[in-house]
Amino acid sequence: MNVFAGDMSKLVLKRTVRADLGEVSLDSQMLQVLMELDGTKNLGQVTRSLNMDLKQLRLILNRLYKLHLCETAKEATPKVDKSFFHYLSSELSRAMGPIADVVIEDEISEMGENQSRFPSHRAAELVDLLARQILREERKVAFQQAMVRKLREIKV
Repeated sequence: MNVFAGDMSKLVLKRTVRADLGEVSLDSQMLQVLMELDGTKNLGQVTRSLNMDLKQLRLILNRLYKLHLCETAKEATPKVDKSFFHYLSSELSRAMGPIADVVIEDEISEMGENQSRFPSHRAAELVDLLARQILREERKVAFQQAMVRKLREIKV
């Protein structure tokens, strides 16, 4: 699972402390980023605060994440509601038939997420992954157009 895939600007992270970590060497950028991860600011705010672009931040966060020095602040990350998944299921069923719900569950699982706590900043990524599985081009386009309208309603 890559936590930092797609648009990560709305993702909220917090610092973690582990007693079994041992000694860790951090460079100045890693330390600056770590100090900004307070569990309330999203990564877009962190980049502005540090005057850093998202690409650079992504590299630093990957290193911090692998060291188990940060984690997602689940309670602060906006989630999509049930109506989004009802609409998603309905639209994907039009394009794929009755297998749509199974495909949705599989993609969410592949993303390392849970439908009941699915982060809104990853909704567009999910729609893209699902659209790739629609074989008939005209159905794929209709699905994408319908979902773009729905994605605009989501607060991230």
